[in-house]
Amino acid sequence: MELIDYKDRFAKLLIKNALYRYISDKDIHKLVFLCIGTDRSTGDSLGPLVGYELSRLPHIDKDCRIYGTLDNPVHAQNIKDITSMIFGTIENPFIIAIDASLGSMSKVGKIIIDEGPLKPGAGVSKDLDPIGDIRITGVVNVAGFMEFTVLQNTRLSMVMNMARVISSAIWITLLAMRQRPSVHQLLDGKVSPLF
Repeated sequence: MELIDYKDRFAKLLIKNALYRYISDKDIHKLVFLCIGTDRSTGDSLGPLVGYELSRLPHIDKDCRIYGTLDNPVHAQNIKDITSMIFGTIENPFIIAIDASLGSMSKVGKIIIDEGPLKPGAGVSKDLDPIGDIRITGVVNVAGFMEFTVLQNTRLSMVMNMARVISSAIWITLLAMRQRPSVHQLLDGKVSPLF
């Protein structure tokens, strides 16, 4: 698990390194970004903001899919339908799930990256199925008391800046993956193994 402060001047690079380490050895045919949250709550808008930023970047192509944007958020009411549709239409998707979370005061402003599924809605006592091969969560505020109110009163500035850091780091990761030589290129001697 990686814990990265979104204000760290090297945050994008640290996130890229963590993501690259988790996915570089996987045989990924279709990469899916599942950005969970709603634009109706400031604190819970991290996922849709990341999805919005990703959808505007020039790297997204036929090998990547984005679900959950400001215009079409993925939230508690539709996540089961969206995940059923993903698994019903995409063969063997590799899902990176992105969501906001609540945590201790010392973790507010931190971006957590880890392998394994994300449990959406856990911070506000929602019972939703875990989803994802890798999870990225941004700790946007303090947990423990009146979570819905806390999410509503989270500073938009932090959430937006965190979303920009995450989406930029994903873009850098995808660029690095594209430049990575395939095993076939290495075996054919078309590129140097030190590339």
